[in-house]
Amino acid sequence: MKEQAPPLVPVLAALPVCACMAILGLPALGNSNATAFRALFFAACMLWILPLALMQRALWRREVSWRVAAPLLLAASYAMSVVNAVLGQRLAIGLGLEKGYHWNELVRGLDGCWLALIAFCAIHALAVYYLSLQRTQLRLAQALAHARDAELRALRLQVNPHFLFNSLNAVSALVAAGANRDANCMLSSVSDFLRATLSHDGRHEHALAEELALTEAYLDIEKARLGERLQLAMKAGPDLLDAAVPYLVLQPLAENAIRHGIAPLSTPGRLDIRVERAGAGLLVEVVNDGVPPKDTAASKGGGIGLANVAERLRHLYGADQQLEAGWRADGRFQVRLTLPLRPVAPAAGVAAPAERMAA
Repeated sequence: MKEQAPPLVPVLAALPVCACMAILGLPALGNSNATAFRALFFAACMLWILPLALMQRALWRREVSWRVAAPLLLAASYAMSVVNAVLGQRLAIGLGLEKGYHWNELVRGLDGCWLALIAFCAIHALAVYYLSLQRTQLRLAQALAHARDAELRALRLQVNPHFLFNSLNAVSALVAAGANRDANCMLSSVSDFLRATLSHDGRHEHALAEELALTEAYLDIEKARLGERLQLAMKAGPDLLDAAVPYLVLQPLAENAIRHGIAPLSTPGRLDIRVERAGAGLLVEVVNDGVPPKDTAASKGGGIGLANVAERLRHLYGADQQLEAGWRADGRFQVRLTLPLRPVAPAAGVAAPAERMAA
């Protein structure tokens, strides 16, 4: 056991021993000189607590096996009990009860002191082990939380490069087609979107109102590229604008819907985003037009965006979330997210998202 236990542990471990010794000594307190002997043995046992505790910790630091440590502690506590017996005889001589030491009786009557010291060692070991286990579990939980946070940040950072790569390809296509005005418009929208994402404070969740604003900024980029070929509809209840949602959860879903569903169409395509209550949860639904693939293995959709969202939801909510994706009977692709419904508290001095939307 390498971990250093707090100095208070020996005291805490000694309390039950002190209580037992006091209770066992109550019947004898009325006898002549019993109080003096009880007080002597009590004080002596308490004084032995410090060297016993230091000895135990020295053995733990050296990682000595309990098969070796137990006999050493038993021998040490027995020697301490013998010293206590010597002190008891010295007190008897001082009180005039005895004329000299009885060395042949020195090891008699050691059960009380020896058992008390053994009990202290056992309780001390259990207390230190319990505290060390608690600290280890706390460090493990903190390490897991840091690992989860790092993975979530890595997944979130994956969104922007993927989006930027696709956007620059789209700008390049517009320039090649001679649509310089549309290309400039799209570059301006890309700049605004990246500025909004880079200024984010790093939280993994924010209000639905902020997420919808970021999604609108992204859809402006796609509108500049696709024009009338992209038809949009977003709907969310005003009472849900303060609901907590993962940061940039809608943008990869919208990007997935447009890139793999609407963009390949020769006719205009529609993208519907709907957010509503679902019992005690929040339901987010993204539905887009497209052409269902003939390959049944690919019928559930894919792409980096959908996989990224699925991983982030799993890390954030565990079993409290659900993601369903697939082609519907009407030929439209649907992604349904079920999330815990809880509000996001606004920062001090900042208006709530719902208030900002209404302003």
